[in-house]
Amino acid sequence: MANKKILLVEDDPNFGTVLKDYLILNDYDVTHAKDGLEGLITFKNDEFDICILDVMMPKKDGFTLAKDIKSANADMPIIFLTAKTMKEDVLKGYQVGADDYLNKPFDSEVLLYKLKAILQRNEIDTSAEDNQFEFEIGGFHLDSKLRQLSYKGGEARKLSPKENKLLKLLAIYKNDLLPREMALTKIWRDDNYFTSRSMDVYIAKLRKYLKLDDNVEIVNIHGEGFRLVEGN
Repeated sequence: MANKKILLVEDDPNFGTVLKDYLILNDYDVTHAKDGLEGLITFKNDEFDICILDVMMPKKDGFTLAKDIKSANADMPIIFLTAKTMKEDVLKGYQVGADDYLNKPFDSEVLLYKLKAILQRNEIDTSAEDNQFEFEIGGFHLDSKLRQLSYKGGEARKLSPKENKLLKLLAIYKNDLLPREMALTKIWRDDNYFTSRSMDVYIAKLRKYLKLDDNVEIVNIHGEGFRLVEGN
């Protein structure tokens, strides 16, 4: 099997070189770009399995680069590296689609663990959790294979990968409790403060989409999880 390909975008040349060499020693194929603009060009000109992005960079910051990458490939996993520890920055990272976040300085073995976990998760996600791909939710139709949500036969909305996975789980557990921990471990592969806040952002997005049908609601069960309720 070919080594997994990583796009590393890091503007600190010393740190970037050391990290690249370390990842190569651990059997990854690494391309190092020196700023956000170079990173985007490199991403468009090659195929990668995962991206590691510094947040603070010249020409194009990591958040903007992540948005551009996700526009080109919504399923591309992203890990952010940052010297900042502001909670708002971490949440912003998850909002633009980050799979994980590491504050500098970090334990390089932790990065290896996170890389392995995310890449394994993506491989698992290519096989369906079950054999059901289409769901009726009130007046909505969810096609989880195509990641499309339509209302009463109208134009379909394309869901992001995490929106799709979360709504599919809610639909599987329709009118029953979807435990918060289950959703976090199945979709984010981790249950901590930041992934929990990230899930809340996605729940808010889904609630907005489902507003078209007064008989459909995502109910927050305090301290337990969520329930997708159909019908009053």
